[in-house]
Amino acid sequence: MEAITAVAQDPESDMDCSDNEGFDDYDYYNATEDNDIEQVDPSKTDPEHFEYECLTEEQVERLLNETVEILSNNLQITPSLAKVLLHSHSWAVTSIISKYRSNPDNLLINSKVKPVTTPSTSSTCSRYMTCPVCVSPQVNERFFSLSCLHSFCKDCWTTHFEVQIGQGISTAISCMARECEVLAPEDFVLKHLSRTTMREKFQQYSFQDYVKSHPELRFCPGPNCQVVVRSRELKAKRSVCCQCKTIFCFKCGMDYHAPTDCLTIKKWLTKCADDSETANYISAHTKDCPNCHICIEKNGGCNHMQCYNCKYDFCWMCLGDWKAHGSEYYECSRYKENPNIAHESVHAQAREALKKYLHYYERWENHSKSLKLEAHTLEKLKARINQKVMSGLGTWIDWQYLFTAAALLAKCRYTLQYTYPYAYYMETGPRKELFEYQQAQLEAEIENLSWKIERAETTDRGDLENQMDIAEKRRTTLLKDFLDV
Repeated sequence: MEAITAVAQDPESDMDCSDNEGFDDYDYYNATEDNDIEQVDPSKTDPEHFEYECLTEEQVERLLNETVEILSNNLQITPSLAKVLLHSHSWAVTSIISKYRSNPDNLLINSKVKPVTTPSTSSTCSRYMTCPVCVSPQVNERFFSLSCLHSFCKDCWTTHFEVQIGQGISTAISCMARECEVLAPEDFVLKHLSRTTMREKFQQYSFQDYVKSHPELRFCPGPNCQVVVRSRELKAKRSVCCQCKTIFCFKCGMDYHAPTDCLTIKKWLTKCADDSETANYISAHTKDCPNCHICIEKNGGCNHMQCYNCKYDFCWMCLGDWKAHGSEYYECSRYKENPNIAHESVHAQAREALKKYLHYYERWENHSKSLKLEAHTLEKLKARINQKVMSGLGTWIDWQYLFTAAALLAKCRYTLQYTYPYAYYMETGPRKELFEYQQAQLEAEIENLSWKIERAETTDRGDLENQMDIAEKRRTTLLKDFLDV
C-alpha cells in the first residue's frame, strides 16, 4: 500500500447510497460536497483542515532508518547508539547534533548512554570471574558489560532481556546493576538473544516505542489496524485512517473532540466515568408531556417534540414551549449559575456543582443518543425512498440531497455534543458568553434541520438545503472562533 496523502475535510468516501445500510462513524462526519460549488483553499476557510498521510509499517521503518542513518553519519556513531539518542530526544536530529558537538558527555549522560560517574576499573590476572547475579565462576570471555562496566555473564544477560521483553519492555531495558540506569542499545540486546521469537518481539516493541516517541507519527487506534498516520503538524485535528476509516484526534489518539481540547476531554470523560451512577437517572428515554402529562418516549434525534396526545410542541431537554426556542432566544443549552453561590454553605455549593454537572452531562448524553436515533431515522428514510425508486418516482440521484442532509446533520450534532465539555470547564466571562451564544445558535439550527429531515418527504428541497447551509455556517463559525490549534 502506498502512502496516501489525505486532508481532513475531504477523505475518500466509501458511502454507497444504493444499499440499505446506515451511516457509520466515518459517514457521519462526511457530507457529500456539491460539485457545482466553486472550490476554495480549505486551509483558509475550513478550521478543521489538516494535512496528513497514511503509511504502512514498511514505509515507517524506511523513514526511521533514514533518520538513523543521517544521525549516524553526522556523528560517526553506531546505528544502535543513534537510535537511543533519537528515541530520547523525540527524533530531533538537528538538536541532537548541536548538543553532541557542544558537550557530548552531557548528551550521552542525559540520554542514559553513559553513567553519571566514571566507573572504576579493577585489574585482575585471574582467568575467572564470579557473576554477581548467578554467583557462578566463569571464564572472563563469558562476561559482558555496558558503558557502566557492570559485568554479568552471558546467560544472565539473556535471561534479563527475555524477562524484560516478556513484559513488553524494549527501549527502556537498562543495566542489571542496582540503581544503574544505563540503557542497553539494540545491538547489545540482539547479541544476547538466540531465540528468533524473542528477537522478533524485541524489534516489534522497539518499533512501537520509536513511533510513539516520534512527534510526526501516530498509530491508528482502530482495532487490529497497522496503519501509521504522519503529519508535520502536532495539532488536535481530525484524522481518518485510509484503511479502517477510524476517526481520531491526531494529537491524543482519542475520538475526535473539537472544539474541546485534549486535556479537557480527558478530564470530562474521567468525570463522567466517576459520576456515572449519579447521572444514571437522567438516561431514561421517557418524560412526561408538560401540557397533558402523558408519558412520552423519544424515538428520534430531534429535541423538538410534539406530544402525540395533545399536539403540544415542547423542548425535550428543558420541557419549555418550543415557540420560545427560536434561534434568537435559544437558551436551553446555557447554564445559569447562581451569582451568590460563593457565599452559600458547603452543602449548597456541592448541590450547585452537581446541578451544573448534570446540566452539561444531560445535554452531552442527549446529543450522543440523538446521533444514534437519527441513524435509525435514516434507515427508515432509505427504505421509503427505495420504495419510491422502485415505483418509478425518481432515481437515487434525485433523492441524494436527503442523504447529504443526514450526513451534515450528524456532522453538526457531533460538533455540538463536544461543545458541552468545553462550556463546562470555561471560566465565567465575556468569552464564555460569546461561546454559549454561538452554541445556542448552532443548537437551534441543528434542531430545525433535524425536524425537517424527519419530515423530509413533505419538506421543500430548497428550504432543506437552505437550512443545511445555515447549520454548517454556524458550526464553522464556532470552530473558527474557539478551536484551539
